[in-house]
Amino acid sequence: MAEVVPINTTNGTPRHTRVTDALSAEDASVRLQAALTAGSNPDPGFLETLVERCAAEPDFYVRDMLSWALTRLPPEITLPRVRRELDSGRTRARSQALHTLSKIGDRRAWAWITRDMLRDADDEVARTAWRAAVVLVPEEEREDLADELVTQLGRGDREVRLSLSRALVDLGDAAESALEGAAAHPDPAVSAHARATELLRQDPELGFDAAVDEAKRVVALGPEGAAAAAATTAAKAAERGDAATEDGTPTAEESARC
Repeated sequence: MAEVVPINTTNGTPRHTRVTDALSAEDASVRLQAALTAGSNPDPGFLETLVERCAAEPDFYVRDMLSWALTRLPPEITLPRVRRELDSGRTRARSQALHTLSKIGDRRAWAWITRDMLRDADDEVARTAWRAAVVLVPEEEREDLADELVTQLGRGDREVRLSLSRALVDLGDAAESALEGAAAHPDPAVSAHARATELLRQDPELGFDAAVDEAKRVVALGPEGAAAAAATTAAKAAERGDAATEDGTPTAEESARC
């Protein structure tokens, strides 16, 4: 890993110029240090530079530090400037603007997240919009947001689906009805994704891949087949418990009393 090169703050070059130059340096470690410096010493004069760099920065960690630096500036000047990026023709600019808004956490930005953003053709923009929306949505609109998010079930690769599931899980009980309806969708991919998300909502420790596998099994068997399979599994488990009792091995209930 490249060594972090500190920014020289003792020479005669104006501080703003030094940091601005470092933000566009070839070495990502220098850019990261520059973003850290800008955030550690908040200066409204850096606003434009930080926003512009968000749209051009290729390194994820540097972009995240740039967003952090923006959260250190007064929201009264930061929010209007970041809002303009939501209409940018550059996907990275839109995505990072949404990420920054989620980090700022000012609920006034909720009104700026549109249906088009939640359905953006670019997966990264859509994923970031989902996360930002869940952070900013008012309590009374959580169910409506869930209704919108379930329209994206079955979309994209594993990472995209995982992001959507996490967003819906974070909505808690507000997503229950929407997921129940989506579970009956005729498209198996949508139905399985909805069921997997509901399993995660009920048991966050289950793990996404395990939830998907179980959901696919249920969809493949159909409701009646899944119920029969569950009954068979329960019966076999009961038989094993009886056998354990007969050979002198304590049952789970007996063990619990010990």
